[in-house]
Amino acid sequence: MNVFISGGCKNGKSMYAQTIARDMSCEKNTELYYLATMRPVDEEDLARIKRHVQEREGWGFITVEQSENICQCLDVNVLSGKKGEAAVNPQGVFLLDSVTALLSNEMFRTDGRVDYDAPKRVAEELKNFAEQTGNTVFVSDYIYGEAAEYEALTESYRWGLALIDRTLAAICERVIEVSFGNIIEYKEF
Repeated sequence: MNVFISGGCKNGKSMYAQTIARDMSCEKNTELYYLATMRPVDEEDLARIKRHVQEREGWGFITVEQSENICQCLDVNVLSGKKGEAAVNPQGVFLLDSVTALLSNEMFRTDGRVDYDAPKRVAEELKNFAEQTGNTVFVSDYIYGEAAEYEALTESYRWGLALIDRTLAAICERVIEVSFGNIIEYKEF
């Protein structure tokens, strides 16, 4: 079952997603992967990563750093380096945290370029990832609902994240919003 979770920043989404992923893994008796997408750029990011690692401690997650090209972690030989062996078990359970960071990495390149095609490409990649695994919990930030207008680059990013989130909501069996600690189910399996 694929699950899409969205909500405001620092609203408890990650902890809730961890619980869902762990329960899915226990139910299926399979590997539990944490797909870390954040590419840290400052001390605040490093502190956030450290906090998330501590929160996952003892949960059984296998952390896979994949800050872009998300389907690459499913490719044979890419991460494992062993001939014929997949980097991860596609039948495992995945927690992808977060879609927001993944899009940022893909859209705002390290060389300073902006890839305006990234939202459509990432939406397609995440759709393919969900189809290939069938057991992924996707976490995203709801940052596009306010009425305020921002400069064009920020609006392009917000539009792109909304496109990706709509794509995931359409293909996931469960769609959940975490709002001020409240869990709102929009789509249940």
